[in-house]
Amino acid sequence: MPVPGEELRQAMRRAAAPVAVVTVDAGNLKYALTVGSLVSLSLEPALVGVSIGHASQSHTPLREAGRFGASLLAGDQAAVAQHFARSVPPIALWEGIALRESRVPEPLVDGAVAWLECGVVGEYEAGDHTVFVAEVLSIELGRDAPALVYVGGEYRPA
Repeated sequence: MPVPGEELRQAMRRAAAPVAVVTVDAGNLKYALTVGSLVSLSLEPALVGVSIGHASQSHTPLREAGRFGASLLAGDQAAVAQHFARSVPPIALWEGIALRESRVPEPLVDGAVAWLECGVVGEYEAGDHTVFVAEVLSIELGRDAPALVYVGGEYRPA
């Protein structure tokens, strides 16, 4: 018999997960959300995976765009993580957020420890989420600083 989702949440909060802001350029609107589910899947080819809830306002735009950006947050960017963890209309989403210049269409958060440009190569339904598998098209390293992780129900530098 499957365990309740709340039990899984409590167990997973005991292990640190890196925090990233995943962004999608949907043409006239740009979407973003904070995730603790961005993982490296393969080195050859360079693949990452991210799990996005079906109810997320970014789910459909990401599926339609077939690509996303990811800003791996630095330890002092907990306020940025909190900002994008809230459900905010895309028009107000970017107020007060410093972005970095980039050649990619997806907004990238300034001050991160790294930025990834990713193209979706597969989608897998997993309960109330979709796992998007993406090829890493480019990587740029940011600040040499502690990364932001989510553990024990809170953001912490590590």
